[in-house]
Amino acid sequence: MSDPARIGIVSISDRASSGVYEDKGLPALKEWLTKALKNGITFEERLIPDEKERISATLIELASAGCALVLTTGGTGPAVRDVTPEATLAVADREMPGFGEQMRQISLRFVPTAILSRQVAVIRGQTLIVNLPGQPKAIQETLEGLKEDGKQVVAGIFAAVPYCIDLIGGPYLETNDEVCKAFRPKTAIRQ
Repeated sequence: MSDPARIGIVSISDRASSGVYEDKGLPALKEWLTKALKNGITFEERLIPDEKERISATLIELASAGCALVLTTGGTGPAVRDVTPEATLAVADREMPGFGEQMRQISLRFVPTAILSRQVAVIRGQTLIVNLPGQPKAIQETLEGLKEDGKQVVAGIFAAVPYCIDLIGGPYLETNDEVCKAFRPKTAIRQ
């Protein structure tokens, strides 16, 4: 039986948070996580503007509320208002650079502007916080990875998330392998 998981999902957008257009980030995250995980999930959803202090405060609030994982979407480019990475690093106990490196590798298969992405991942206490791209298609690609003819050709970042959460003392996350197969060393797999 899978452990229940509390997951924070945060969409960061000046325009969506002010009602100029409909947010697509939160529904995309919720849909993907619901398909990918076998665990029961309690979502903590936030739609906030691109304001560094507000982003940092939201990440602290979600970590303090017991979210094992917090995924953000938006605000990771080079535009003046894109401050999600700075706000995330400001609340970090430790940085996890491999996540950002892998997300850029995945995105580079589609667009040369992937090198403009500044996504980061950090650990705060017992919470893994990961900045994802803003577009629903890019969110899915970076989480799930790339498949050709049903075979994984590039690993998505989510394959490493369950084991990372194990290591920081969070719940045991189980994935639906057809969506994204989690990787754990044999000694860390529960029967």
